[in-house]
Amino acid sequence: MAPHPDTDMVVFDVLGTMVDEPGGIGRGLRTLLPDIDEARTGELVEAWYGYIDEQQQEILAGRRPYVGSTAIDLEAATRVAAEAGVGDADAIRALAASAQRLEPWPDSVPALDRIASRFPVVGLSNASHSALTRISAHAGLRWHQVLSAEDARGYKPHPDVYRLAIANAGCSPDRLLMVAAHAWDLRGAQAAGMRTAYVERPVGDPPGAEDSFDLEVESLDDLAASLGAA
Repeated sequence: MAPHPDTDMVVFDVLGTMVDEPGGIGRGLRTLLPDIDEARTGELVEAWYGYIDEQQQEILAGRRPYVGSTAIDLEAATRVAAEAGVGDADAIRALAASAQRLEPWPDSVPALDRIASRFPVVGLSNASHSALTRISAHAGLRWHQVLSAEDARGYKPHPDVYRLAIANAGCSPDRLLMVAAHAWDLRGAQAAGMRTAYVERPVGDPPGAEDSFDLEVESLDDLAASLGAA
C-alpha cells in the first residue's frame, strides 16, 4: 500500500501505542509500595489490566451499564491496593492517577510532530476525555483532535468507536489510516473500513498469522518516513 497521497487523516491509538501505560502504573505501584520487587510489580500490573479488560468486556456484552475509563481505573486501583494490603483512600486515588501520568515512547513526540506537519492527526482512545487531556499534556502529545470512546458509550473494538473517527473526518473510511500497537484494535478498524498500520511496541499485541495490515513498521519514525513526513 502507498498510504500517501490516498490518506486524508492519520488516527492513532494512544494507550500502549503512544505512551507506556504499564510503565506508568508500575511507577504508581512503586510509589505506593516502596519495597515492592519487580516480579510483584508485574503481577499487580497484570491484575490491573485483567480487571480493566474484564469490566470493558462486561460493558460491551451489555452486562454492565457504561462507565468511563477513569472510574474503572479507580476500581482497578482499589482492587490492586487491597491485594497489596493498602486501604487508604488518598493513596488509592494517587495510584489511580498514575494511569494518567504516562511517559511517551522515545519516538512518539517527534514522529507525531512530523506526521502532523503533513496530515491531520487524531487520537482515538478508550480513555475518557478527562484522562486523555492529562495523558496528552503529561506526555507532550500535540493532536489536532482527540476522540474518546466515552462519546460512543463503549470501548474499542466496538465499531461505534471507530465510527467516531470516520464521522469526524467527513470522508470515506478507507482514507483514514489507523495506527496502533495492538492487532485487536487494528482488526476493529479494518472491520469499519479503515486502513491500518501496526507499529511495534514492547507492550503491544503483535499481528497473528491471519492478520494482513496495510503497513507494519518497527517505529513511528518508520511510519513517518512511509508517509513522506520529513
